[in-house]
Amino acid sequence: MPEVLKAPLVVEFPFTRSLGPVQSAFLTGLREGVVLGVRTTDDRVLVPPVEYDPVTADELRDLVEVAPTGTVTTWAWNHEPRRGQPLATPFAWVLVRLDGADTALLHALDAPGPDAVRTGMRVRVRWAAERTGAITDIACFEPYEGEPVRPGTHSGVFADPLTGIVAPARLDYTYSPGRAQTAYIGALTRRRTVGERCPSCRKVYVPPRGACPTCGLATHEQVEVGPRGTVTTYCIVNIKAKNLDIDVPYVYAHIALDGADLALHARIGGIPYDQVRMGLRVEPVWTEGARHPDHYRPTGEPDADYETYKELL
Repeated sequence: MPEVLKAPLVVEFPFTRSLGPVQSAFLTGLREGVVLGVRTTDDRVLVPPVEYDPVTADELRDLVEVAPTGTVTTWAWNHEPRRGQPLATPFAWVLVRLDGADTALLHALDAPGPDAVRTGMRVRVRWAAERTGAITDIACFEPYEGEPVRPGTHSGVFADPLTGIVAPARLDYTYSPGRAQTAYIGALTRRRTVGERCPSCRKVYVPPRGACPTCGLATHEQVEVGPRGTVTTYCIVNIKAKNLDIDVPYVYAHIALDGADLALHARIGGIPYDQVRMGLRVEPVWTEGARHPDHYRPTGEPDADYETYKELL
């Protein structure tokens, strides 16, 4: 039985966004230990605050402080916390309507077990030891049996408000290629590039997908292509990627391998980045023990005519 290939993969990038006046005040307030909502034209208080009324679409700017105590409106038990979640031990996800608010805020509740959680229970904010202006400034909620806390009167105006945030986005997953890509990866280990031909349109796809994206028919006929190819288009990379030991700037290009009807992407080396061009003829460069080409370099051939690759841009 053939080996089933699989590999852990991570997609990660920092998402940077600016803040409008309402979100700026809300996050700055969390940094200062204050929870702010926004009042609608019909006198409802929304927490978290939004810039536009979800019912009337009116612009909202009337900020109002609510209490750090509230009531659980619904909940679900999380018996196995994952990386990056608020607590490392089992906890409850809760919707909490803070005193003075008309909507509920989603966060974690630190409780010893599901039997200790119920709809209607009273809770309060547990603030993080260090606060930076993020929803994680509320470390979690905790059960509270004391007297109700009266909301303060903060106006939402701060001397040093936040103007933007950087939110890391990350996806961890395990990838397992199918029949076509397993054959493609296996061929690469032997320094061969193999695609598959559509039985109808006769186009050769590299990397193969197992089916023709145009005709929708299964592909089984293997075709070796390359190893040389033509740069169809490219971009110059000026930002160094995390964990990638390549000096910037460098060029990443779409390369149409000889005999293929689909361009693949790879790095171009062996030439100054500002000399890379459409039509440049290139060949793969392998490193010892590698399972795929490290990069492509110029072959020294004359540039390919545009008409030969215009359909592969």
